[in-house]
Amino acid sequence: MGVCGSGKSTVGAALARHLNATFLEGDEFHPPANVARMAAGVPLNDDDRQGWLQTLGARLGAAQREGGAVVLSCSALKRGYRDTLRSQARNLALVYLAGTPELLAQRMAGRSGHYMPPSLLASQLATLEPPQADEHALTLDIAQAPHTLVQDALAWFGRSHAA
Repeated sequence: MGVCGSGKSTVGAALARHLNATFLEGDEFHPPANVARMAAGVPLNDDDRQGWLQTLGARLGAAQREGGAVVLSCSALKRGYRDTLRSQARNLALVYLAGTPELLAQRMAGRSGHYMPPSLLASQLATLEPPQADEHALTLDIAQAPHTLVQDALAWFGRSHAA
């Protein structure tokens, strides 16, 4: 989880490969209306995100019931959004990719082919509620290389599942 430009897709896909898990790119589940709003530079609100979050939660819950491992890249900016996911996937573990606004803006300016314009970064940062201590979350600094972030997450998963 994290704001746009934090590396959710890169880290999530690599983490899924290491865990032999299914990778779900959360952006691919946005309805066309949400994509059009974001592409036009209009931030999504809670109502815009609700159906998307329900869909993602259902996918996580189905994987959990079937005993499959899944890694989802999802902004999950607010506690309430994460609670929606948790309502269908109670064993949700979060890897929060945190970075400075400057680094995030630099990354967004350097990427192409994504519908999310850099102008939406400020609204995502304003909406962001970092995970709290009771949310089973690991916070990682995106200033680190992606392979380091993946290794740190794998080590954390190993420790948290061994306990």
